[in-house]
Amino acid sequence: MRVLIAPDAFGSTLGPVQTAAAMARGWAEGAPHDEVRTLPLSDGGAGFLDVVQRAVGGETVATTVSDPLGREVPAAVLLLDEPGGRRTAFVEAAQATGMHLLGADERDPRITSTWGVGQLVQTAVDEGATRVVVGVGGGATNDGGAGMLAALGAGPAAPLARGGLALADLRDDALLGMASVLDRLSGVELVLATDEETPLLGLQGTSAVDAPLKGASPSQAQALETAVGRFVDVLSRALPTPPVDLLTGRVRRLDREPGAGAAGGLGYALLALGARTVGAVAEVLRVTGFEVAAAGSDLVVTGTGRLDWASVRGSVVSGVSEATMATGRPTVLVAGECLVGRRETMAMGLAGCYVVGDQPGGLEAMVADPVATLSRRTARVARTWSPAR
Repeated sequence: MRVLIAPDAFGSTLGPVQTAAAMARGWAEGAPHDEVRTLPLSDGGAGFLDVVQRAVGGETVATTVSDPLGREVPAAVLLLDEPGGRRTAFVEAAQATGMHLLGADERDPRITSTWGVGQLVQTAVDEGATRVVVGVGGGATNDGGAGMLAALGAGPAAPLARGGLALADLRDDALLGMASVLDRLSGVELVLATDEETPLLGLQGTSAVDAPLKGASPSQAQALETAVGRFVDVLSRALPTPPVDLLTGRVRRLDREPGAGAAGGLGYALLALGARTVGAVAEVLRVTGFEVAAAGSDLVVTGTGRLDWASVRGSVVSGVSEATMATGRPTVLVAGECLVGRRETMAMGLAGCYVVGDQPGGLEAMVADPVATLSRRTARVARTWSPAR
């Protein structure tokens, strides 16, 4: 049997490439007679660059950027020269804003900044990129992308790069450099790669929904909502030309656009720079040639650390199952945890869902040795789906 192993990252413990390798090792142990191919995938978060480079190659430009608290961390931009003279850069925002960069006692979305993302975008432009794809999955920030804009020269760092809470005190002229930034980037196509549909503000906005997951209390989340609202007021007035909907002719409220709240509002700042939005998972599936690989396989096996209600749509798992259904092949999932029922997994198109932590001590073993635990569980799945000849 020809098996395609195409997982996302396994929580914060294993990246997509590591997850695929562990699952492939387990499958080879459980069904050594099968032909196994790996195709790691990403939702635009941690591992985005590794996944794209593994699929298409390109040149990696190493650099150093600021993490959410302003400390220097290594990062990279992936450059790909395409036919027609276009040079595309892939940027992984999580390299500068990821939760994995912070200790458990450092997670505070009131003070974390997206400054490092601006440094990555600037590196891409300096390297001659005419198209910059920014994957914004995950992140520990809630500053509306103010730090990124400051790093690009839209305004001074002091009020813009100290985290979301400091935005409450923004002066009306804090973003006077916005017109200059837009002019400098006018020849660059910016692409916001995300599957999040969260708006920036409101009861379903990023401060209300995501900030608590990043360490904010309810009162702190409300304070962030107010502060980011002030940032929207200042930025809206700083745009030299209000964005207009081409179909209706009306001025667009960028803060209400789906995805504006992605990564703590980083999506909003990218939209203000003129970025167009694409689904991160769909873009990764396209770049990696997933549909062709799935059509050439008898079974597709995907993986993720946690399947919950948020993963039912706009995740690697849902993207893989939907694309695989079009080829007529079955998809099975190996997950660290599954918080949805059989009805939901069947509706997603999954032929089976197998949980690593379904045995006594499974979750503890997964934390202690995720590679070995994931491999053992995958081996059991292999023996189920591909019995020995």
